[in-house]
Amino acid sequence: EHPQPEYLIVRGYYANNDRADETRQQIDRVLVYLNMMYPVGEAMYHTVEDEDWADAWKVHYKPVRLGKRILVRPRWIDAETTPDDVVISLDPGMAFGTGTHPTTQLCLEALEQVVEPGMDMLDLGCGSGILSIAAAKLGAKDIYAVDIDPVAVKTTIENAADNGVGEAISSEAGSLEAVLATGRQFDLVVVNILAKIIIPMCDNNLGDTVRPGGLAVFSGLIEDQMEEVEAALRKTGLEPYQRLQQTDWVAILAKRPE
Repeated sequence: EHPQPEYLIVRGYYANNDRADETRQQIDRVLVYLNMMYPVGEAMYHTVEDEDWADAWKVHYKPVRLGKRILVRPRWIDAETTPDDVVISLDPGMAFGTGTHPTTQLCLEALEQVVEPGMDMLDLGCGSGILSIAAAKLGAKDIYAVDIDPVAVKTTIENAADNGVGEAISSEAGSLEAVLATGRQFDLVVVNILAKIIIPMCDNNLGDTVRPGGLAVFSGLIEDQMEEVEAALRKTGLEPYQRLQQTDWVAILAKRPE
């Protein structure tokens, strides 16, 4: 059991406009009533300086080295590189995939292992496009990046062009069902989502997107989900053969038999 905290701090924000004084008075009145039921502390007020909140997070987004050769850097920051570096310049915007989360890092580590020149690849749930861009820079030639979020598709296209791999990556809004409807199969399929989504995908013939003899990488998984996920992968015709792990997060590498 967790010990009960000695106190609780509640923070709230309201606009500093022509109704600010009225809002403050309302808060103070509510606190008076709360104090009749249970003692609460006095409210403290201070003004927060205005910021461009859409861009404020960029201050904390720094270049990061991953795997053996990959360097992910924000588009607005230069970073020292070596001739062997695979450099990914990224502006994730509102899409998932900055390279800082273990699930993305595990996928990038896996891509360094498995991507071979000329491969075609499906990036299912492409987010910012970081995995597609990494694969293209590692030698993949025909990458299909799909996401149910149109913002992610737009971000992927922009980031691919900015990294000089726009011709290798095509991106569309869609789901597994849309990919299956095309009948396409790929040398490599990468899925960085969550177990609760990957398992139903396996029940919906996810394995059919992998060409016989092809490979797949699954991330967004935590350690205690491994048995359930690997069972689902086998059910859809894929054979797990390796795990990569960072703290509680795990990625699975699998192969479709010839």
